[in-house]
Amino acid sequence: MKVILQKDVPNLGDAGEVRNVAAGYARNYLLPNKLVIVAKGGSTRALEHQQKLMAIKSEKRKSEMQGVAASMAGVGTLTIEARVGTNGKMFGSVTAITIAQALKEKGYAIDKRKIELTEKIKAPGSYQVQINLAEAIKVNLGIEVKGVVADTSSEEEYDQIAEIQAKQKADDERRAAEKAAAEAEAAAAEAAEATVADTGAELESGDQES
Repeated sequence: MKVILQKDVPNLGDAGEVRNVAAGYARNYLLPNKLVIVAKGGSTRALEHQQKLMAIKSEKRKSEMQGVAASMAGVGTLTIEARVGTNGKMFGSVTAITIAQALKEKGYAIDKRKIELTEKIKAPGSYQVQINLAEAIKVNLGIEVKGVVADTSSEEEYDQIAEIQAKQKADDERRAAEKAAAEAEAAAAEAAEATVADTGAELESGDQES
């Protein structure tokens, strides 16, 4: 199936590009997540028109993200307060969701999937993360995690935070599994189509010989 990417898709291509993908992969993952549109129309002119529209949209988005990147460069280090026990051990961890929320409070609406952590943040300290705003537009951001000693009366709140983090992790794992299943189904479908094509070719060849 021929599709035009609406967004940058890892290991597939950048927004505005045309790619041939397995129909199952498109139906089960790319289209439901609005990552692509079907390249409609059999004519080259229709396809070029679609690509032109997507290219305009992509350039507009990149221009906006360049402005965001320039603004975020002025943030310097993002300080995040994390609850710790009397032993200094942090409750839970600082995740991409935590960082996205902290950035939102600064006025930046950043998708958590664009925040790349080079290491797990499970203790107070200084860290570096990368924000992948768009193709070739990345921002390196310093994160300073400050431990705040919690009182024991807030244990219920900690449990709620841990529950939210566990749910988010489960959701991320589910989406990853759905993507893997879609890719496996698409690969199986392609293999089946190839087998049918090979069988048809063999039968045709046998008929011609007889």
